[in-house]
Amino acid sequence: MLGQCVPGCVVEIGAGCGSLQSYDAGVISLDIVNSPWVDIVADAQGLPFDAESVDNLVMLDVLHHIPRPLLLLDEADRVLRPGGKLVMLEPSITLLSQFFYSRIHPEPVDMKADMFADQPLSSEDPFASNQAIPTLLFAKHEQTLANRLNGLEVKHNEWLGPFSYPLSGGFRPWQLLTKRTLRMLLKLERRLPVSVLKLLAFRLLTVMEKSR
Repeated sequence: MLGQCVPGCVVEIGAGCGSLQSYDAGVISLDIVNSPWVDIVADAQGLPFDAESVDNLVMLDVLHHIPRPLLLLDEADRVLRPGGKLVMLEPSITLLSQFFYSRIHPEPVDMKADMFADQPLSSEDPFASNQAIPTLLFAKHEQTLANRLNGLEVKHNEWLGPFSYPLSGGFRPWQLLTKRTLRMLLKLERRLPVSVLKLLAFRLLTVMEKSR
């Protein structure tokens, strides 16, 4: 995710325990929930930054928790400098992953949610969610989203982890792979056609850029 960023400041939205700072100590951590690892406590739907003052915004499993995701995208458009990046890694709801996310994962999946309705998609509880939001915005309704946005453009969508993610246990403490096997599996996944990944992936990496 950091490799997708442009030179300059990086703000992690929904930083939680601030683990991204272990990869880059200069990352500014922001979360709606206060903790010892958070530099700024704020709602991502109203970012506490001046217009065109931030180079990069990074989010790991945050967008699907936002009640009004379009408002967050508008805020990103406001605070990013021209050429700035919004980098997001989120659940990807595919033919394979939907079964696991719907039946095994505790968070809900609502593929019928109206992304463009003028109402919240979940409660204001920071842990409420709809895991389908990223897939609906950046895959199913990508063109509608493009017509709705102002300065932000989707520059990159990458479907990831069809086998490595579920076998790794995700964020759970267990995993079914050795590190060596995981590295081999990741190499194999990188060779899969995009058409196959769109059917099997568990994760979606989306990079947006402010064009003006």
